Amino acid sequence: MQRLSLLLLAGLCSLSWAQYDDDPHWWFQYLRSQQSTYYDPYDPYPYPYEPSEPYPYGVEEGPAYAYGSLPPPEPRDCPQECDCPPNFPTAMYCDNRNLKYLPFVPSRMKYVYFQNNQITSIQEGVFDNATGLLWVALHGNQITSDKVGRKVFSKLRHLERLYLDHNNLTRMPGPLPRSLRELHLDHNQISRVPNNALEGLENLTALYLHHNEIQEVGSSMRGLRSLILLDLSYNHLRRVPDGLPVALEQLYLEHNNVYTVPDSYFRGSPKLLYVRLSHNSLTNNGLATNSFNASSLLELDLSYNQLQKIPPVNTNLENLYLQGNRINEFSISSFCTVVDVMNFSKLQVLRLDGNEIQRSAMPVDAPLCLRLASLIEI
Repeated sequence: MQRLSLLLLAGLCSLSWAQYDDDPHWWFQYLRSQQSTYYDPYDPYPYPYEPSEPYPYGVEEGPAYAYGSLPPPEPRDCPQECDCPPNFPTAMYCDNRNLKYLPFVPSRMKYVYFQNNQITSIQEGVFDNATGLLWVALHGNQITSDKVGRKVFSKLRHLERLYLDHNNLTRMPGPLPRSLRELHLDHNQISRVPNNALEGLENLTALYLHHNEIQEVGSSMRGLRSLILLDLSYNHLRRVPDGLPVALEQLYLEHNNVYTVPDSYFRGSPKLLYVRLSHNSLTNNGLATNSFNASSLLELDLSYNQLQKIPPVNTNLENLYLQGNRINEFSISSFCTVVDVMNFSKLQVLRLDGNEIQRSAMPVDAPLCLRLASLIEI
């Protein structure tokens, strides 16, 4: 039966049975012959929630006026340090002005841009006159946590996007309005996320906390029932968060010190598609049998850890990155618990280069289990 299955597969691949007898690794050679170029590294954010430029009109310089015409005069309530284009009466551009303070914000404003200045504080009440704000961009300044008013954002009940990345924050700001959908706190010096730091943010869909000094997040993420993207990469985490949001689709934990993943950890997030845990301290002793057995997962990155065996994965997984580990054996049971014509893995990309494994270690039944693979690097 096994010989018949392999014969059928060889026919599909336009290979003869004689070729199989001459070279037991013909299938691997066939895959390599189909690769016209080396695999291009994955995109940082493969799903629709890519970090967007915080400008509603698409250009940092602000909206342009019609060529050949003079711009109309700015409204009188616009601060002299900023630009308030009449064509876009709800936007105020104060970016790249060497500002050291936040100017007055007119009540009609919905989009304010203070990025790339020298602002060090966000004083209490600075936004009280403009409670209809939707976007506030404060990234690329020198803001410190002790100079942020405790209730400075709480009255902004319509705020959707808050950019505080690339500052000098050492703790989470708050309280924050429930309306918030995107929160950018990356590239700061935050060391922990208290359990109540994100309380009430039931509409938050994207949270960027990468490139901080976070050592612990506890159960702070559990209540974020709308969260789709969570980026905690480039921190000092030793453990994964205690529970993940139910709507989560993208989880980025690369470049931390994570050494263990609990059994069935991802099953509480049935929509999860992408998990990246590269450049951590994972070993097989820190993993359970079902640590990564989540049927929704499409991409799993475990590269550059300390794994010696291929961990079991779900048959629905399409991309698995294991390069740069210490893997010394190829276990087909990690992909298929049963190997026959009807049971096979949906894996398309498998990276095993940079390990302690040879091409000759690939089992003879690998073509049957991994029949959909288009790239295997060993």
